[in-house]
Amino acid sequence: MPEAHMPEHVAIVMDGNGRWAEQRRRSRSWGHQAGLKALRRTARHGTEIGIRILTVFAFSSENWNRPALEVSRLMDLFMSALEKEVKGLHENGVKVRFIGDLSGFKPELRERMLAAQELTAANTRSQLNVAANYGGRWDIVNAARTMAEQARDGQLDPASIDEGLFGSRLALADTPDPDLFIRTGGEMRISNFLLWQCAYTEFYFSDVLWPDFGKDELDRAIAAYQQRERRFGKTGKQVRDHAHA
Repeated sequence: MPEAHMPEHVAIVMDGNGRWAEQRRRSRSWGHQAGLKALRRTARHGTEIGIRILTVFAFSSENWNRPALEVSRLMDLFMSALEKEVKGLHENGVKVRFIGDLSGFKPELRERMLAAQELTAANTRSQLNVAANYGGRWDIVNAARTMAEQARDGQLDPASIDEGLFGSRLALADTPDPDLFIRTGGEMRISNFLLWQCAYTEFYFSDVLWPDFGKDELDRAIAAYQQRERRFGKTGKQVRDHAHA
């Protein structure tokens, strides 16, 4: 995989675990277990090829509406994954971070999330952001509420609010916006994920169900990304002239 135009930050909606399991006449929770394996190999390959930041949508704020048994099994999977995976990630220099409203989880799970963050906080090889009980609209509303409270308390002049200041109150405040957004499973929507941060992100939709995703599929997504010209509102000529300057 060439280093030129390698995306620094890749965001993934890991869709298709349930359908993958149903096609095999197995439980949806079995599909989520397979999805964890897919995340493990994708994250490992991403680190190996130089992707510095990977943000994955593990559990949306809307997923609480799924059947109670499935949600319960997902919480159990989170617990076991934190116990089994974090040590290996730490040994490989990966910084783990959770974004979302963690107050929605049971105290034991929340404590393990915070412990994983603390253990890996100083790692610099790569960063894995796990969006759990996260929604893009929640993120934006939460930032607006924070600034409203600061303005009310005289700590913030409303006239000073601009995109940079607003972005500094979001869940990924100290992280560059995603360069590449991947969604697996054949659906072509972003499902309330990183709404603010993806204003100029390149999108790649794969028909592959998440448990079947891995090295080759990630390479295909990055190859497609590398063929695109990112203009950020400029003309193509401006971008090319700047690149050759």
